[in-house]
Amino acid sequence: MKRGRAGTVTHDYKRHGTTTLFAALNTLDGSVISMCQPRHRHSEWHRFLRLIDRRTPKHMGLHLIVDNYATHSHPEVQKWLARHPRFVMHFTPTSASWLNMVERFFRDITDKRIRRDSFTSVAELELAIDLYVAHHNIDPKPFIWTASAKDILAKVTRAKAALTSVAG
Repeated sequence: MKRGRAGTVTHDYKRHGTTTLFAALNTLDGSVISMCQPRHRHSEWHRFLRLIDRRTPKHMGLHLIVDNYATHSHPEVQKWLARHPRFVMHFTPTSASWLNMVERFFRDITDKRIRRDSFTSVAELELAIDLYVAHHNIDPKPFIWTASAKDILAKVTRAKAALTSVAG
């Protein structure tokens, strides 16, 4: 991507394709398991679940926090999850992606690697992502919430009141 003044996209910007980044964040140590796929369908999500299964100790229970995207609850995925009870799915409420700590990782990779560069192919973009994740995993750090639960709940309450007053 070519950027002009103040980060705006210039007239000669050309998109060379996209990729879907699947990522699982270990909230205890900050390490990440990732996979780039051309699409975000149930088959790609299923492939990523199998990767997580291979890369994590078999005795470990895994709690996956995901959004309500249909891919995550597709019948084929549900069948696989039924055969793999160590995987426990938790779905965030609509418009509450901030509850999922992997979103913080997505923000960081976007700000520190993807947004600041230009990629001439999807393969080049995926290589940049893979290298960023590998570098991150050399010395991972867990993300720490800095706000108290009380402050977070107060913010949610204020937001709900504001939405209700607009809709009401």
